[in-house]
Amino acid sequence: MTDERVDPPLVADEKATLAGFLDFHRDTFLWKIEGLSPDQLRTAACPPSDLTLWGLLRHLAEVDRGWFHDFDGDDLPPLYCTEADPAGDLVVPADADFETDLATFRSICERSRQIVDAHSLDDQQVTPKRTYSLRWIVVHLVEEYARHNGHADLLRQAIDGATGE
Repeated sequence: MTDERVDPPLVADEKATLAGFLDFHRDTFLWKIEGLSPDQLRTAACPPSDLTLWGLLRHLAEVDRGWFHDFDGDDLPPLYCTEADPAGDLVVPADADFETDLATFRSICERSRQIVDAHSLDDQQVTPKRTYSLRWIVVHLVEEYARHNGHADLLRQAIDGATGE
C-alpha cells in the first residue's frame, strides 16, 4: 500500500479544515482497498459480518452522493439501494465491475467537492423532516468515512495482513 494521502491543513479556516478532513478520510478508504483483487474486495473477512471492502466502497458512494447531491438539489435516485433492497449498496452483485464502481465513487467525490466549494457552511437543506446545514452534512460525512475506515482496517488486515493508520 502506497500512502499518498494529503494531511488536512493544520492552520486553515473552518471550511478548508472540514473539507481537508473529509478528503483525508476518502483517501484513507481508497488506500485501504489499493492493490486488492476483485475477489479479495468481495471477501467478508470478519465473520459473522458479511461486510466487504467493495460493499463499503458502494455504500460510501451512495452516502456521499445522497447527502451532498441532494443538498445541491440534484434529486437523484439511489445508486444501489431500492425499496425492496434498502441495503443494496452493501451487497455486491455477481455481475458488478469494480473499476466501474471505483470510477463512480471518484466521480461522486469530485461532484461533492464542487458542491461544498460552491456553498457556505451555513447554507441549509430543508427536508420534510429536518433542516440541515452544509456544516452538519460535512461533519456527518467525516464521521461516516472515519467509522467505515475502521471497518476497512479490520477487513484489510484479515485479507492480507496489511495495516496502517
